[in-house]
Amino acid sequence: MKTYLDCFPCFLSQALRAARIATDDEKKIKQVLDAVGMMLKDIPLESTPPESGRLIYRKVSEVTGILDPYKKIKAESTEKALALYPSLKSLVQKSDNRLLTAARIAIAGNVIDFGANWNFDLEAEIKEILKKEFAIGDFHTFQNSLDEAGEVLYIGDNAGECVFDRILIEEIKKPVVYVVRDAPIINDATYDDAVAAGIERVATILSSGTDGPGTILETCSAEFLSVYHSAECIISKGQGNYEALSNENRPLFFLLKTKCPVIAKDIGVEEGSIILKGGDIPHEDS
Repeated sequence: MKTYLDCFPCFLSQALRAARIATDDEKKIKQVLDAVGMMLKDIPLESTPPESGRLIYRKVSEVTGILDPYKKIKAESTEKALALYPSLKSLVQKSDNRLLTAARIAIAGNVIDFGANWNFDLEAEIKEILKKEFAIGDFHTFQNSLDEAGEVLYIGDNAGECVFDRILIEEIKKPVVYVVRDAPIINDATYDDAVAAGIERVATILSSGTDGPGTILETCSAEFLSVYHSAECIISKGQGNYEALSNENRPLFFLLKTKCPVIAKDIGVEEGSIILKGGDIPHEDS
């Protein structure tokens, strides 16, 4: 996905939010805004938003001196998600279609996003998404792809959300490689966040090698790229991974909620939609 003009004020807003979490020093926060403001003029529309976000959040850390401003928030998100795990697991077990319900729960976890979506009610979102119609629902193709794959590559998104991903992984019943960011950025999941969510019990955890808020292939490790290019089925969670991978010709399934009008427009749906999109596969009714 390319960068749209409406992305630019969002970049500045995200920088301000991250700076305020990192420090209460107004002068440093102003330095962040000044530095990011100067960066915006050099961002090409041809780049993906995660490529720009990677540079912007690096600048926030550089100016404030805080590498992981969202560390406490990530831990709290995981703790809250783990408290919901038993009830969500029970919903899956009682469901007529366990895989579909688990996929919906994984998408519900995508609301835990402190980049694009600061204000959310997690439990209300779960209730809504469990009954909401998919704007794009390639579920049957998704199910078939899982059935045919020997192993699944699952590209994670945010801390806390990992717990919801775990529920889906448990229903896939195939070997899964779960991908995390290499270094802290926003509230994106790193290795430690995935372990805290219990992912190591159900999947092999692999760093993508990138410190961007999305899977920016040009910055990923050779180890990840080898797994990525040989994968038979790839689950891509969240908006950042959609932005980075939407033009890729791979067996990708994008699972997300559209929390941003720009991404919703790029996909061709309304903001707030839930998506299970299989690349360029013709859309089905779920």
